[in-house]
Amino acid sequence: MGLLSSIGGGRKRKPPGRRRPASDETGGEGGPDDALVLIAVAASELAKLAQHHKFEVLDHLLAMTRLEADQQLRARSRRKLS
Repeated sequence: MGLLSSIGGGRKRKPPGRRRPASDETGGEGGPDDALVLIAVAASELAKLAQHHKFEVLDHLLAMTRLEADQQLRARSRRKLS
């Protein structure tokens, strides 16, 4: 059994019917800001794992991912303040 299948990876279909409105620019639970924070945290944790196993390129790519998520979050915060 692969790692993704053991942790429930893969897409799950949603039943047809009324769709819940997507979170917009206001943030909130499950909004874009929450997604960026989750991405940054996940990238940091994965980078630690890559460092431990000396996967230098993966470590570098994950660091860039963390930086991009942080930058996007800062840009969104600045737009909200204006």
